[in-house]
Amino acid sequence: MMKELIDVLVSGNHSLVVGNNNVRTFDGRGVSDLFRLLENDPEFLYGARVADKVVGKGAAALMILGGVKEVYSMVISDPAFALFEKYGVKVSFGKRVEHIINRKGDDICPVEKLCADCVTPEECLPLIKGFVQCMNHNG
Repeated sequence: MMKELIDVLVSGNHSLVVGNNNVRTFDGRGVSDLFRLLENDPEFLYGARVADKVVGKGAAALMILGGVKEVYSMVISDPAFALFEKYGVKVSFGKRVEHIINRKGDDICPVEKLCADCVTPEECLPLIKGFVQCMNHNG
């Protein structure tokens, strides 16, 4: 199952692929698609397998809160990996990095920064929610 999700992720150049009885693909930026899934369709995330291009601590927190069973990430940050380990989520990856870098390539990803001091996924959620709402408001 995970291999098929990874194939869909790569061949379709998607940012996120979620498999749970059926397969859905997403092409949004950052954590926006994961956040929307958690808010609007949490049942689909629960017990799902996820293939993602880039997973930082914020995305990991959303997946853990959603009850995701297994994750593959092309690039994963050390804080995301540590969170998955702490909560017993099976994880595999292409490349592990110290931090996720922002789109400009000149700093740490803003969501990774926001969640840096959080200990639990629950602590990350309101910060991510505020960030996504701000991004949606600012277009």
